Amino acid sequence: MTQIDIRTTVRETYGEIARAGTPGKAGRSSGCGPSFTTNGCCAAAADPNALASAIGYDVGELAKILPEGANLGLSCGNPGAIAALKPGEIVLDLGSGAGFDCFLCGPKVGASGRVIGVDMTHDMLAKARANTAGYTQRTGLANVEFRLGEIEHLPVADASVDVVISNCVINLSPDKPQVWREIARVLKPGGRVAVSDMVLLKPLPEAVRSQIEAYVGCVAGASLLDDVQSMMREAGLADITLTPKPAYVETLSQGDDPLYQQIRAALPAGGTPGEYITSMDIAAVKGEAACCGTACCA
Repeated sequence: MTQIDIRTTVRETYGEIARAGTPGKAGRSSGCGPSFTTNGCCAAAADPNALASAIGYDVGELAKILPEGANLGLSCGNPGAIAALKPGEIVLDLGSGAGFDCFLCGPKVGASGRVIGVDMTHDMLAKARANTAGYTQRTGLANVEFRLGEIEHLPVADASVDVVISNCVINLSPDKPQVWREIARVLKPGGRVAVSDMVLLKPLPEAVRSQIEAYVGCVAGASLLDDVQSMMREAGLADITLTPKPAYVETLSQGDDPLYQQIRAALPAGGTPGEYITSMDIAAVKGEAACCGTACCA
């Protein structure tokens, strides 16, 4: 597939999820996180709050802050938790979807801070903007905004952001080196990266790499760990740490998630998805290239 084909497919898939309201109502297996179909084969995994709890979110905090419809169950980690946000900071969320992480970051940076969400899907952007009124009603804050744009070409000024977050989105990009260059461009000197994403531990078999379901499901488009570090260093990011979170893939692999069933069937006999791919917390700062931290070098 060409870069245009990939971007179009991703936009259509996530637009479908936005229009449906939740992945569980989408008409096919789609999106990061558990795959959902109309036949109810993943009914046990179709609760976005259950998935959020499993990957480290505080469900009580979600209920207090999030407006209805902001959590679409598309996460593979909790980038806001690893960002150590401070009042007054400016946060940029790449692939912000319906606003899930943006709304959770808003109270942490407070009225003097700002959260900017960027998404290329018109339907997601419309949903996020519609959700903003509910966020303000719940928190009393008006510090979150959403912009239309591609993460390879961010609609954000140079050196204007304190923290860049992203949740299971960079793997979907057809030009990942450009994404990392854009992250470095918009960060202030000393600015931080706090990303949750899918990363390959070893190359996937061609039978998996060629599945479009595996691409939009955040598997086939994932980069190898060494390649992620190289792209980040070349972009000018330093103090890089990549911390594996294997429980996410293990949970999906042990259940009846359709995508992970397909992946398991395509692997060599005895192979498991967790041997090939994992969710990772990825952290870095803008600065001179430096050796990665112990979490990724061990």
